[in-house]
Amino acid sequence: MSDDLSTFLAKRSASAERPLAGLTVLVVEDSRFACEALRLMCLRSGARIRRADCLRAARRHLQTYHPNVVIVDLGLPDGSGDELIAQIKATAAAPAVFGISGDAKGAVLAMAAGADGFLEKPIESLALFQNTILAGLPDHARHAGPRRIDEMPLIPDPLALQDDLSQMAQALREPPEAARLGYVAQFLTGVARVAHDVALADAATALDRTPSPATVARLSGLVNARLAARAML
Repeated sequence: MSDDLSTFLAKRSASAERPLAGLTVLVVEDSRFACEALRLMCLRSGARIRRADCLRAARRHLQTYHPNVVIVDLGLPDGSGDELIAQIKATAAAPAVFGISGDAKGAVLAMAAGADGFLEKPIESLALFQNTILAGLPDHARHAGPRRIDEMPLIPDPLALQDDLSQMAQALREPPEAARLGYVAQFLTGVARVAHDVALADAATALDRTPSPATVARLSGLVNARLAARAML
């Protein structure tokens, strides 16, 4: 199916309740918990979702599939998401691409790479999510009619959060390396923001600013405490 026909059909199938119906969204996100939140946003909006958890997987996906929208986390295990944003814009691999991060400063990085918009974690307003995506889509692919917004709370699967925390607990037990600690801090900052865990977010930010045995121990202790608490539920 050609891109023009695909976007035409997507626009035709959209409605007030499902303004993104007919669209396929590729989410490039290493956090299962953050991706689950985006999955719920897409589901409420009528869009289909695919996920890649790193740059390599995303590039492999884009060689085969042609999503209408790509949402790229800026902190990925094998590089920075702005590299992928720039690549997608240069090759026209998708009609619209957006950056996403738990750090508001990421907006500058994403837009400099050519992104059509930016989403800051946590994304809790369905209206904001839909407005951002629709604003970045080409006119011929955009549902321009009235919309009925469902603002019921979005509750991501807590098992996804547990998986994220378990992965980071293991990473924090490994020998410290500056680059790896930076990734762990960035990952946990985003997860903590989505989970509204202020203490965890503060500890992750402290590690990112000042990597040291003390900040590693503090963050590791909080992660393990969260996992222990969940094991008792």
